[in-house]
Amino acid sequence: MAEDQRGRPEHAAANRASWDERAPAHAASPDYRVEAFVRDPGHLSDVVRFDLPRLGDVTGLRGVHLQCHIGTDTLSLARLGARMTGLDFSEASIAEARRLSERCGTTAEFVVADVHDAVDVLGAGRFDLVFTGIGALCWLPDIRRWAGVVEGLLAPGGRLFLREGHPMLWALADPDGSGLLRVEHPYFETPEPTVWDEGGTYVTTDTLFATTRTYEWNHGLGEVVSALLERGMVLTGLVEHDTVPWDALPGLMVLLPNGEHRLVDRPERLPATYTLQARKPA
Repeated sequence: MAEDQRGRPEHAAANRASWDERAPAHAASPDYRVEAFVRDPGHLSDVVRFDLPRLGDVTGLRGVHLQCHIGTDTLSLARLGARMTGLDFSEASIAEARRLSERCGTTAEFVVADVHDAVDVLGAGRFDLVFTGIGALCWLPDIRRWAGVVEGLLAPGGRLFLREGHPMLWALADPDGSGLLRVEHPYFETPEPTVWDEGGTYVTTDTLFATTRTYEWNHGLGEVVSALLERGMVLTGLVEHDTVPWDALPGLMVLLPNGEHRLVDRPERLPATYTLQARKPA
C-alpha cells in the first residue's frame, strides 16, 4: 500500500475502498451514460465535450488520464484520436473501464496504480498530454507532489489539461438547508484532511454502500498554479466557469441543456469549476 506524503496510509486505503464499492454502481447509473458509449461510436462524455473549444486537436497524441475512474473521459479522448492510457488506484474502477472499452470498441490501455506512482509505473517523459478531470485533486494531500508527477510524465513540449471543481465551491456548504451558503470548509490545503461520513454518492443509484468514511483535501487556485510553476511548467490557459457537471449544491442549482449545473440565484457570484492548461518547456 502506497503511503501518502504525510505517512497516513489509512487515508488512501479508506478512499480506495469507497471507490471500489461505488465503481459498479456508477457504471450502472444513467448519469454516466455507459449505454450511450456502446450505442454511439461518436458519443463523448459531458466533461470532455464541455472543453472541446479549449482542448483542440489531440489526434495522435500520447495521452494519460490520471485518476480516470471508470474511463468515460479517457475513452472520449481516445475517440477524438489520442492514444490514451487511463490510470486509477481502484481495481474495481479499472475493471469497469476495461469492460466499457471492450463493449464500445474504443481502444485504450487501463492501469491500476496510485497516481503518485505513475512515473515509475508508466515511464518518465512518455506523454504529450496529461489529462485530469473533475473531482480528482481533492483526494490528494499534497498538490506539489502531484505537480511533480505531471511534469515527470510529460515529454518536452507536452501539456497538462485539467478541469476541476473550483476550491471556492469545495469550501461552501448549506449546513442548515436554509439556502444561505457559508464558507464552511478550508479553501487552502491543510495538513489534515476533511473527513466525510456519508452513505451516498453523486450519481443516481439505489445501491446502499457500506463504506462511508472518506478523506479529502482542498487546494487553492494559487496553490495549484504555483505548484506547476515550481516544476518549471508554463501556464498557457486558465478559465473559471460558473457551471459544474453535477448537482454540487442540491436545491440551489438548475440543470442546463448541456448537462452542467449552475446556481439559480445570481450565478455570477460563484466560480464553480476551472479549466487550467500548462506546458512543459521543449
